[in-house]
Amino acid sequence: MPRLNPGHVLRSLVPRSRVQRVYLLVSMINVYGTGLIVTAMTLYAIRVVHLTAERSGLALTIAGLVGLLASMPVGRLADRRGPRGVLGLSLLVVAAAAAGYVFFARSFVSYLIVAVVDGSALSSSLTANVALLRRVGGDDATTFRSQANAVLNLGMAFGIATAGVAIQLNTVNAYRALFLGNALSCLIGVAVLTRVPRFEPLPGAHEESPFTALRDRPFLGYTVLSGAMYMQYFVLGLLLPVWVVFHTNAPRWSVAAFVIINTVMVVLFQVRVGATVQTLRQGGAAIRRAGMIFLVSCSVMGLAAGLPAWGALLLLAGAVVLHSYGELWHASATYALDFGLAPPHAQGQYQGLVSMGNFAGQALSPLILVGLVLSAGRLGFVLLGAWFALLGLAGPAVARWGERTRPAAPAPGAPVADAVAAAAVAAAEQATVTD
Repeated sequence: MPRLNPGHVLRSLVPRSRVQRVYLLVSMINVYGTGLIVTAMTLYAIRVVHLTAERSGLALTIAGLVGLLASMPVGRLADRRGPRGVLGLSLLVVAAAAAGYVFFARSFVSYLIVAVVDGSALSSSLTANVALLRRVGGDDATTFRSQANAVLNLGMAFGIATAGVAIQLNTVNAYRALFLGNALSCLIGVAVLTRVPRFEPLPGAHEESPFTALRDRPFLGYTVLSGAMYMQYFVLGLLLPVWVVFHTNAPRWSVAAFVIINTVMVVLFQVRVGATVQTLRQGGAAIRRAGMIFLVSCSVMGLAAGLPAWGALLLLAGAVVLHSYGELWHASATYALDFGLAPPHAQGQYQGLVSMGNFAGQALSPLILVGLVLSAGRLGFVLLGAWFALLGLAGPAVARWGERTRPAAPAPGAPVADAVAAAAVAAAEQATVTD
């Protein structure tokens, strides 16, 4: 693991560009609002709307599946109209949906309607956000995304910690306050977003077919790989808490401690690891490394069953550290491959497609992780690790396939290269004028 230099870590989280700093502020505000409700969504449905856990889960599953359909069209719209405006509109809809939970959701049907609007708007905002990040990041977009990931983990942690207060109070008004806080955070984010330059569409965006990404077989292969590997993010947040509470002797408070460990590691090391993963081949190798790490971390988690409390705690803590280290390599790989495989003028469309794959992996995570892995006990954890390892082994081949089928990089003076450079210059000039 990279050596820790606290001063360097803190400096690495703050970009030199003013535009990038404003973008990170917008993202942190918004993800804080997401953290307010992400752990309270089902509790709100049960406590305030008076739904059963099953009906709440059904509504959220339907909303998630419908949200998948918005990713590619919204991504293409961001290519054709510019990502900032699309992101701002999406956040306004998210704010309206958050308020809708409070003032409109009174039954299963009304809750489902709001959840579908919320899921579609959230999917749209995530796709537009990545497209905007690509423009703000410029030539260093992959490194900048590592910075953003570290900062966003902090924002999410603060949001979840705030939500913990409301969950502890367990009152109707406390839960409603969380959703109103989410709406407010979106509105504040939209206001700050106006300080980010309005990036114009790049040449070729209007002429690009809406099905270009779907016809790109190497990128489709990468999308499937990314979606399947995306389930690793839910091992610590979804599978491990249930395993700890119902199948091990580890103290229940350790669930929160494991989340903190993961957050701290991402904040401290994501930029350091991400700096070593910049090319397509490096991305493929990073996926392979992550898969091997997940094989060990998942297998170790399964060994905690039957151990005394202190033994289970130490073993699980080590597994969480290891899994978090694998997450650093997996995240860095996706940053390099997401941007490297997509043409400059169709980043939104391509990010929309890979987002669909990731959301599909997210939707299947409860069924696979809790339904299948957990029911198989220790063997289930070993098989899960083996699954991630097999996916990791496919990473280099997918990266090489994508590299072979990408067009040659444009020479200096090519239209797209000129447009990217001009956009960067215009953004810098606009930022200077507004200061």
